[in-house]
Amino acid sequence: MSHELQFYIDGAWVNPAVEHRLDVIDPSSEDAFAQISLGSEADVAKAVAAAKRAFATFGFASRSERLDLLHRIVEVYKKRSHDLALAVSREMGAPRPFALSNQVGIGLSHLQKMIEVLGSFQFQHAKGTSLVVKEPIGVVGLITPWNWPLNQITCKVGPALAAGCTMVLKPSEIAPLSGIIFAEILDEAGLPPGVFNLVNGDGPTVGQALANHPDIDMVSFTGSTRAGILVAKAAADTVKRVHQELGGKSANILFPDVDFSIAVPKGVAGCFGNSGQSCNAPTRMFVPRDRQEEVIAFAKAKAETFVVGAADGPGTNLGPVVSQIQYDKIQNLIESGIAEGAKLVAGGPGRPPGLNRGYYVRPTVFADVTPQMRIAREEIFGPVLSILPYDTVEEAIELANDTPYGLASYLQAGDIEKARQTALRMRSGNVHINYPAWDAGVPFGGYKQSGNGREYAEYGLEDFLEIKGILGYEPA
Repeated sequence: MSHELQFYIDGAWVNPAVEHRLDVIDPSSEDAFAQISLGSEADVAKAVAAAKRAFATFGFASRSERLDLLHRIVEVYKKRSHDLALAVSREMGAPRPFALSNQVGIGLSHLQKMIEVLGSFQFQHAKGTSLVVKEPIGVVGLITPWNWPLNQITCKVGPALAAGCTMVLKPSEIAPLSGIIFAEILDEAGLPPGVFNLVNGDGPTVGQALANHPDIDMVSFTGSTRAGILVAKAAADTVKRVHQELGGKSANILFPDVDFSIAVPKGVAGCFGNSGQSCNAPTRMFVPRDRQEEVIAFAKAKAETFVVGAADGPGTNLGPVVSQIQYDKIQNLIESGIAEGAKLVAGGPGRPPGLNRGYYVRPTVFADVTPQMRIAREEIFGPVLSILPYDTVEEAIELANDTPYGLASYLQAGDIEKARQTALRMRSGNVHINYPAWDAGVPFGGYKQSGNGREYAEYGLEDFLEIKGILGYEPA
């Protein structure tokens, strides 16, 4: 039975309080291929009430009970991995192989890492004659985005369950089907009723209702900085904890001693991954001014290797961006780069040749970008790279940090010790030296307007815990 028009509340699939449907658009074709129901305040109230009832017992579930639950979720998740990949590919345009290996794979990694963390995490410790306890914060509202839907669902739901919280999830209404399948996975895994609830809907209605509901103890939000500010304002009246993972404009500094034939193509690939729709994408490449022409040649050659096409197209490694709104925003910023005098190295406005329908963006590279240009300051969220020349490494570090964002920084250097010293000066939550492998055990989150709080592994678990001090626990 299809659950696309239903919500998952209190352990059952239920119809919305008021029928209001929304088409789900395939960005490869611009055609609607499914419909979901949009929720209302009444649906949120019902889901929060179910989560509150469930917390009275699940909040005291043993470690072994929570571990068993996570193990069962992992097994069902594996079984449904191809269903998840197809949903992600159709709803947000990820090429099919990438959807399975990266989009679905990263979700599995988070769940497995949380099992590992929960097995040894210390929830209490003695301090003199007192006891310090870390306990679940309570009922949490989870609001997740469309660009990495399973990454964000699993790195919120996993630690929330491990902590003993109960929850209401609102996936992005643009990419909701993977969230519905995830709810089916949790149902099959045998979660107690009310522990996990799902209500689809938009931000102004369902997101707002979650953020200002008095029985929600914490909101964990991933999305744009603009939307994150609105969530925080809505939550302020009830003084709940707000965890935000927001936008980014990450710098990639190429030191003069690095091998540009390796560092530049990898930087382009990192920027264009997931069609540029990653908040930590290395979109600002800082290069020595006297080497910029060399960098341009490598960047142009790499950009021209990308095959743009439908998510299910043969050889596609750069799918469409998610929506008409995103496409229009990206086109506007590409046009602004040209108008403000940046040198267009590859790509440019419009769709690639032969692609007249679908939200396809030409893989675009600009050089001679100055720090004041819009393409150097605004989050583009598309396959657009800006190359900014620098005269000294000190200048590059200063310019890299000169941004309202602070999610990630990238350093490419032959002198590893110099890179390590520079990493300590970067004002960002993550620093990547010489393109290391992704690590599910490292904290993820930002400085400044990239948000607050941390996700992944024990750092994500900590954010779903409250700290209690019990004095006089032992006789003096």
